[in-house]
Amino acid sequence: MKALVYHGPGLKSWDDVPDPRLIEETDAIVRVDTTTICGTDLHILKGDVPEVTAGRILGHEAVGTVEAIGSNVNTVRPGDRVLVSCVSSCGRCRYCREARYGQCQGGGGWILGYKIDGTQAEYVRTPFADTSLYPVPAGVDDESILMLADILPTSYEVGVINGGVRPGDTVAIVGAGPIGLAAIACARLYSPSHIVAIDLLDARLDAAKQFGADVTINPSREDPATRINSLTGDLGADVAIEAVGVPESFEMCTRLVRPGGHVANVGVHGKPATLHLEDLWIRDITITTGLVDTWSTPTLLKLVRTGQLKPDTFVTHHFMLPAILDAYDTFARAGDTGAIKVALTRT
Repeated sequence: MKALVYHGPGLKSWDDVPDPRLIEETDAIVRVDTTTICGTDLHILKGDVPEVTAGRILGHEAVGTVEAIGSNVNTVRPGDRVLVSCVSSCGRCRYCREARYGQCQGGGGWILGYKIDGTQAEYVRTPFADTSLYPVPAGVDDESILMLADILPTSYEVGVINGGVRPGDTVAIVGAGPIGLAAIACARLYSPSHIVAIDLLDARLDAAKQFGADVTINPSREDPATRINSLTGDLGADVAIEAVGVPESFEMCTRLVRPGGHVANVGVHGKPATLHLEDLWIRDITITTGLVDTWSTPTLLKLVRTGQLKPDTFVTHHFMLPAILDAYDTFARAGDTGAIKVALTRT
């Protein structure tokens, strides 16, 4: 089969590789019908995730069709249309029993495109099929479901839920890329009084308005703290969500949040950020981090099925799977291309 193979920082290619095969009795082989590229893939290619070794097939998001199953798989059958989640769950360890699947100690967690070969390929082996694949509801298109593999549960769980967003809150979201836009869409479910999107690219701020932000700020032209203080009686944001993964965006969040507020870090950081405890120790601020657990995926599937979330709007560019190198170029140059998410389809 063909797959996108990582060969070290800055190096990738669309290669011929062996077809995946069943290894464990709980495995499934899934034909990849639709996949996408994540900001984390770009971090890997920059060398920010050194645990990913040369030769790895990248990708951790897909919608596909089950081709084969192990002898101990009971919830899916060949021919079933499924969502391949970015997080795999053994279903048995302490963390899985607590629905903290991202911390799975039994061989799961974030492994696709990281510790084992991933989804940017014609076929993928998915461990723990019973607890890691989700049947796709009838009548919902692949692209909508694909957004539930990573960005929507990540933004919902690690951003909105960890941040404790409540009705009437002022929510500041630093970064209006795919994760930031998903955080906007998910924060709206809790009826905040203001959703403030902050980004250096005007095109992304325009997108943020379409996804539900009522205030947009470009820090190159306007001080975010001054604007947010004007909205909140000089208190600051109730919740600040970091959705970039660079030191400056995290440190901005700690400046924007009010005393007693929450900073929810979602971004993947490749460099150290400074924690200014000399300023924060007295302000009762809660800072959370996390890897998505995907416990919310069934809930999000219901919201998509009933039309309360419309995730197909995240997809701005379409490619055939063999054109994945062009798709990477388009996604990596989002400032020039306006890309939010790309969809790569088999046919």
